[in-house]
Amino acid sequence: MSARLSTTSNGYGSRKPSSTPVRVEFYINERSFKERLQLYFIKNQRSSLRIRVFNFFLMAVSCTLYCVRVILDDHRHIACHGCTPKNFSNTTENWWGLLWVNRPVWLWALQVSIAIIMLFQTVLMLYLQHKGNICQQLMSITRILEFLNTIPFIITLFWPPLRNLFIPVFLNCWLAHAILKNMLNDLNRALQKIQTAFSQQVIILCSMLLCLIFTSICGVEHLERAAPGVDGKMNFFQASYFVIVTFSTVGYGDIQVNVWPSQLFVAIMIIAALVVIPIQLEQLAFYLLERQKQGASYSKHRAASEKHVVVCATCIQADLIMDFLNEFYAHPHLQDYFVVLLSPVELDNTMRLLLQIPIWSQRVIYVQGSALRDQDLQRVRMDDAEACFILSPRNVMDRHEADQQTILRTWAVKDFSPNLPIFVQILKPENMFHVKFADHVVCEDEFKYALLANNCLTPGTSTFVTLLIHTLRGHEGSDSDSQWMRMYGRSSGNEVYHITLGDSKFFGEFENKSFIYASFHAHKKYGVALVGVKKDEEDSEIQLNPGPKHIMQASDTCYYFNITKEENSAFIFADSDPEKEREHKRKDSKSSLHNEPSSSSKIHSIIASVGTLAIEYYHHGATRQHGAPTESRSDLLSRQSQSQGSMAIELQERRANDPAREALVTGKPSTSSGRNLLIPPAGEEERVPGRRRPSILPVLEIMSSDPEDEETGITFTAEKVETEVDGDIEDIKVWDAKNESDWMKGYPPVAPYIGYTPMFSHLLANPRKLCCLELDQPCSHSNHHCARDYNWPNNSIIVAVESTAPGLYNFIVPLRAHWRPKHTLKPIVIMVEKRPDTVFLESIAAFPLVYYMIGSIESLDDLLRAGILQADTVVVVDRESSKLAEEDYMADACQVVAVQTMFKLFPSSTIITELTHPSNMRFMQFRAKDYYALKLAQKQKREKERGANLSYMFRLPFAAGNVFTASMLDTLLYQSFVKDYMIIFTRLLLGLDQAHGSGYLCEMKITTDDLWIRTYGRLYQKLCSTTFEIPVGIYRTQMQSDSKSELSVTIDDDDQSSTCLSEERAALAELVRSKMKKLGLPESDYDAEATEKRSALSYVLINPGFDTKLELDDVIFIIRPAGGPNASSPMPPRRKYSTRRPKTEGEKREEPQGSMDTRL
Repeated sequence: MSARLSTTSNGYGSRKPSSTPVRVEFYINERSFKERLQLYFIKNQRSSLRIRVFNFFLMAVSCTLYCVRVILDDHRHIACHGCTPKNFSNTTENWWGLLWVNRPVWLWALQVSIAIIMLFQTVLMLYLQHKGNICQQLMSITRILEFLNTIPFIITLFWPPLRNLFIPVFLNCWLAHAILKNMLNDLNRALQKIQTAFSQQVIILCSMLLCLIFTSICGVEHLERAAPGVDGKMNFFQASYFVIVTFSTVGYGDIQVNVWPSQLFVAIMIIAALVVIPIQLEQLAFYLLERQKQGASYSKHRAASEKHVVVCATCIQADLIMDFLNEFYAHPHLQDYFVVLLSPVELDNTMRLLLQIPIWSQRVIYVQGSALRDQDLQRVRMDDAEACFILSPRNVMDRHEADQQTILRTWAVKDFSPNLPIFVQILKPENMFHVKFADHVVCEDEFKYALLANNCLTPGTSTFVTLLIHTLRGHEGSDSDSQWMRMYGRSSGNEVYHITLGDSKFFGEFENKSFIYASFHAHKKYGVALVGVKKDEEDSEIQLNPGPKHIMQASDTCYYFNITKEENSAFIFADSDPEKEREHKRKDSKSSLHNEPSSSSKIHSIIASVGTLAIEYYHHGATRQHGAPTESRSDLLSRQSQSQGSMAIELQERRANDPAREALVTGKPSTSSGRNLLIPPAGEEERVPGRRRPSILPVLEIMSSDPEDEETGITFTAEKVETEVDGDIEDIKVWDAKNESDWMKGYPPVAPYIGYTPMFSHLLANPRKLCCLELDQPCSHSNHHCARDYNWPNNSIIVAVESTAPGLYNFIVPLRAHWRPKHTLKPIVIMVEKRPDTVFLESIAAFPLVYYMIGSIESLDDLLRAGILQADTVVVVDRESSKLAEEDYMADACQVVAVQTMFKLFPSSTIITELTHPSNMRFMQFRAKDYYALKLAQKQKREKERGANLSYMFRLPFAAGNVFTASMLDTLLYQSFVKDYMIIFTRLLLGLDQAHGSGYLCEMKITTDDLWIRTYGRLYQKLCSTTFEIPVGIYRTQMQSDSKSELSVTIDDDDQSSTCLSEERAALAELVRSKMKKLGLPESDYDAEATEKRSALSYVLINPGFDTKLELDDVIFIIRPAGGPNASSPMPPRRKYSTRRPKTEGEKREEPQGSMDTRL
């Protein structure tokens, strides 16, 4: 560093600045000789470490030379150097042998050289470390030993007779022990080695034991030199044997000491061992306990050779970790991975016992530490990890504080290892934008509310999604006597898998064919449900059911439901005879030559597309003779083969004016007949005898290849459809007579939180005033006092929460999605215990038919004002304040009791409850004498003993989709490690995201008019050939009166119980009517004779088999193709479900109708 500091003088003696530069140097350290030596020998860590290593080597060499001298010693020549040895009697002690030894000249020279070096260093260190009293430093144990083993050797240089003088050089082992302790500390500082206190203590203890044994051996051997005679003396080996036997308390007695000095020395060493060793063992035990609390470090060598993942959490909860381990190790190729748990808290007793189980003890390592400390991240080898999972605690009162801790952990891991894949679990959606950089993020509230919303319209959605994101074997329930358990358990093994079409056996044959064609025939042939696809293009997204216009390419990634992935499947063909296979190939080649493009290629394509199970060709206006016998499949196939030519001519003549063909090609229903073409018209069988009824249309390979279609513009497209669907042109007056022009589709004007992606939804052009949002408080714009006063055309949905949160916004958006027809929208009533803030009210003001009221589900008056009698579904959300319960599993006590009361008061209500702990679902609709529920409890215990990931899957509330816990969504994050698309796929399925060209999940109900379809496979073909929808599951309900249901034979109450139950219902009905009378509600709205829904058995079947029989009231999960966010759906809405809301006197309103089968 330099500065311009020079000056010059003037005539008056003053000085003025000069421009001559002057160089100024600043020294950090003094440059004196002593300071430089201190810097090298003491202050500099690396140089001082080298010096200590050299000193340790000198101490080890000196002890080795002493052992060499003992081995070479001759007991018969005992005298000073150059003196004549004296002869001693064999009966008297030779005390001169303790003073003189036989030391060769070369050995003496080596020991003198080492002594000179040691003495020089000792004097130098005294000079450099001199502070205070010099006598205090000279009288230290270390200095005394150094002087004792160096100065006598220096004296022998000047007085040669002393060269044979005995010098206790073996005591240098204690100097080496002291150097080792200092060296370990310097080694950790200089080389930054992560050495725990426990490992250092082990090394120090071993060093002390070695020094104690070595000192005892050398001391006993030397003192026994004074024993009478030559035979009575010990050599070095005998001394070693004696000391080890004595210290081990064995004491054989074959060797003993003969002189009293050696006996005294042995006694002193035994006493020293009894004092020193327990002290060291106590310290070692203390460090061992601390190490068990803090956990071990993950080995660097193991990290280099083995793969591992790190799981960071605030507290290690047994349920949370076991769910992670069961799901993580459910995948075969993850069996060799190690899991490292990093947590700042100590393990509880439950987790200690779990981690001692052999299946986990070899693969799970616990490390106590913080993710915010680089040292702890280094201990878990975060740089070498395959991924890092950052989990949020389940049962916390302050969820914002938990998210803040998760955010800091995510930032710390990203800063420490920028390229490491991070999987983050967040609780509140408003905190997601802080961890947006993470590879995979799951927000609990976001998914929870979306799942509950879908569950209100499509029953069983929560069970459907939960089974999809859990890894199950598909063998659950296989040993049960109940048919529903076997079917339910078998279908639960379905998961989402992916494969490239060009590499697939399932879908490879459908290259250059439409997506709908591939989905139907893949399910028919292999039993897999093709539900989505992703193009091999930049920035391409997953599309659920992109529709028939998507042509499958070899580079497309296919997403499908199946019991196992294709790579683990075995393909066994029914025709295994080689001759038959070759004959099959010849027929296929002839058929392909026959079906080459020609003037009638369209007809050939239709005929070739007919499935083997859909065996009847479609004839417009034709029916089957009433009562005619059904043809067998072989006879019908033979007749089809003979009449193929005439069929093609007939279809070609009717092609131009066939309304069914128009519906098949364009996706728009035919309006010429005004009815469903797939259902036989009433009375037609009697009018046209001898003709067959219409059957299911075939699924085309491609959408359209006819030039006439291109000329007329009949195509299925996501462009703007000019004609609105029936659901959009219906009379809006039934919804809002004052603002019939205020309905629109668009993006919400107010975002509920930072980072929210707007969704295309049904909106009001002019958002309502905030005062109009409160349901039961009249204002200047309305005078309604309860839900019944609004006279809604559809039954409502009530959601009960403790307080409004931004995540609740995700409950409203799926219920107001743009693709839902207006006439199916149900009012939403938010029953909240604390008054919502203005920000939340402004965010929901633009949505139609959304209200809130202050109330609680524990109050009967609040439930009646909220319109529970006019509600289709009541959703009870978990309370955050319940986490304050002293007993962890009592957190659900309030919800369980309140919901049980609601079931008693309103037995026909559909109530969906969110619980904190899945084990508490057994208390939902609890009845002590429900023997079938007790049977299912035993089933759950057996499944848990077998290690099932979802042992509670056979519980009736879960199977029916009436119970949900947020912990069910944890596996979604865990599966993303293997299937990186799972989060995006689930968001599309629940309507949390809207991808261009992607479909959405909805439902259809099987009525008596649909039972002619008979099987799930025929329904699959029917939907694919008309509305281009893909069925993916069934929600089935069996009533108690059903003879197939086990409920009818397992639930039996005695007469006394039935009488008490009737009296109880009468008392409850009287209570409800009195409350209704007090509130001014008509008592006729309450149906006291309604039966409880506990007599019904509901469950979900995912991707059922092709031949599964359809039953009445089955709800089919379907994925409907989308028309795009800027276009109306080209298909009209389905028939609305029947309502339980009773009509008031004088009320005349026709329920809006829609086609259930061909219209969307």
